[in-house]
Amino acid sequence: MLSLYQLKPAFQNRLRPLAGALARAGVTPNQVTLAALLLSLIAGAVLALFPASPAALLAIPAVMLVRMVLNALDGMLAREYKLQTVAGGFLNELCDVLSDAALYLPFTLVLPAAAAWIVLFTIFAILTEFSGVLTLALGASRRSDGPMGKSDRAALIGLLAWLLGIGVAPGSWCVMLLAAASALALLTVFRRIKCGAIELDERRTG
Repeated sequence: MLSLYQLKPAFQNRLRPLAGALARAGVTPNQVTLAALLLSLIAGAVLALFPASPAALLAIPAVMLVRMVLNALDGMLAREYKLQTVAGGFLNELCDVLSDAALYLPFTLVLPAAAAWIVLFTIFAILTEFSGVLTLALGASRRSDGPMGKSDRAALIGLLAWLLGIGVAPGSWCVMLLAAASALALLTVFRRIKCGAIELDERRTG
């Protein structure tokens, strides 16, 4: 199923020189992971404090992009420069869901009429990551299937923030967008579980 995650190899190729420079400078994957979390917490706090500010809203797409870059870099540093640790694996997964919550939940203040859908979307976003890690814990690969994976969610929330930031009036379209996104996130949960189960069955019978 189509997902922005499929663009990850090309995205990583663009970042490989930067990853090399960070490795030579002694930057660790955990430091990059924590930087992404700190950025998310700051951006989310600013939006929560100033939910009607166009500047705070327009900063969100840039924050989402930088966070995606940092998320790609921490993985590249860990894998390609042999810096993987067990603690880093836990930190990476925990920081991802904390960053999601920090960036999504302030939209309940931006869009009070859609607050329930924002909370539901956040819960389903956390479940998508949990289901991906659960398949790994059970012996399959770490699932990153779409249609509403981490990159897709970042693009959607970034688009929502940009539209509101440039002055598009909130309305029923926000509710419909978030309802559709929640449905796709729930579909992603089931898809990751299904794909993980198929993979496990194949390994057992192969």
